[in-house]
Amino acid sequence: METLGSARNTIEILQKYEFNFQKKFGQNFLIDRNILEKIVDAAQLTKEDCVLEIGPGIGTMTQYLAQRAGNVIAVEIDNKLIPILQDTLSDYDNVKIINADILKVDINNIVEEENGGKPIKIVANLPYYITTPIIMQLFESHIALDSITVMVQKEVADRMQAQPGTKDYGALSLAVQYYSTPEIITGVPASCFMPKPNVDSTVIRLKGHNESRLDAAAEAYLFRVVRASFNQRRKTLVNGLANDHNLGITKEAVKTALKGMGLSENVRGETLTLERFIELANILMATNK
Repeated sequence: METLGSARNTIEILQKYEFNFQKKFGQNFLIDRNILEKIVDAAQLTKEDCVLEIGPGIGTMTQYLAQRAGNVIAVEIDNKLIPILQDTLSDYDNVKIINADILKVDINNIVEEENGGKPIKIVANLPYYITTPIIMQLFESHIALDSITVMVQKEVADRMQAQPGTKDYGALSLAVQYYSTPEIITGVPASCFMPKPNVDSTVIRLKGHNESRLDAAAEAYLFRVVRASFNQRRKTLVNGLANDHNLGITKEAVKTALKGMGLSENVRGETLTLERFIELANILMATNK
């Protein structure tokens, strides 16, 4: 079978199966072979790799992944796409299709069963409406992970790699950079998709860190502090943290912690680096015991 990745081949498949796009699944299929090659190149695949693809759609990128990787696990939520995938991927004996919601799948179990617990690579064209929950689940599950190479909405990619003091810097920036090193690969105009979305996209590669910086309890507490710090961006850290009842911290405790770090009590969350947030969370966690 000729590979997909062009408008003509995509339309042929869609017409053959009388497929209708489902808005609720955020379906936009890639029709640009150049972009597909860039994504697969960025993932740095070899025949030793096991790849998890989230949302394969009609199998466009799956074909490219199967040609480069040892095996590919494709998780697709839309059951109407399963017969299409079985057709478009029939020439590849190293692809396994799973009809499921990735947010409800035990990814650690997949890694263990399909790759013997060794680190996997994740590649995906993620639906815009659910990008952040998927990315966070992948990290917070602490799966054996080499890298995540994904196509996301441009604004989300900007936030993932944003630095302190910029308008895009926030809780997502800190979470992504805690777990990985982000690298922008390429921009992708809306014209590269069918149907054409209302926004442009970006391919970003998140290279996973080998080890967590904190133990589970300290890590969980860190992100409670981070979320509270950005819930109301215009508030100072003192007010933002003290107003979060789940943290149970007084203004005086926050002021004391900031003073010990050599910071003003009027400092805002968007000015702190990840390292400073870790330092602050450690002090507050010790104070709160």
